[in-house]
Amino acid sequence: MTLSEVIFNTLGHINEAIIYSFCGKFEQARAILAPQWVLGYIIIFFIVMWDSYRSAIYQNKLYQIAKLEDEPLPSLKIYASEVQYIQPKSPIVAAVFSLFFPGMGQLYNHRIGLAFYAMFWWWMYLSLSHVHVSLIDLLTGRLTESIAVLRMHWLLFIPSVMGGSIYHAYIKAKEHNLLFNLEQRQYLRDRYHSSAVQIFSHSGEKI
Repeated sequence: MTLSEVIFNTLGHINEAIIYSFCGKFEQARAILAPQWVLGYIIIFFIVMWDSYRSAIYQNKLYQIAKLEDEPLPSLKIYASEVQYIQPKSPIVAAVFSLFFPGMGQLYNHRIGLAFYAMFWWWMYLSLSHVHVSLIDLLTGRLTESIAVLRMHWLLFIPSVMGGSIYHAYIKAKEHNLLFNLEQRQYLRDRYHSSAVQIFSHSGEKI
């Protein structure tokens, strides 16, 4: 979906129109838009929103079913591309990593494929927007050159990548902690179920 967004946004000149609108140049914004590509962009936007909502509801149902079945959670899984294991994570650390470089928070959470996906698009947007060159010009006191070298169309993609990466890293770290707590709970219950010491009450709460 990221590739479709970039293609339709670029061909429809949507980011350029947004920039003109921010500057109060509404006629130029209207003139630069390509309606056929803008329509495609809007369709994709609403399809993604609908699919995200539908998927979230479905996954919540799966979570409730899995919770009722109480299947044992594996603490370690080895795949061809990565090794996944359950351990506590710091949501703040994950978010800060993604703030400094989108994708690093996903690496911290062991989401290897998604991490390199985020890094790829981050480097693409940085390179095409000339942010690095602009930053060097700004640090050396050349403010006019710093603004002139920027490619605003590609620059406007950066906030969504950074914001999405930070949010995803933070939420996934919290989910890792939830899985860790569930796995530890299952382990202690199975390991000490015959012990005279009662760790959990009949209702399942700690005592």
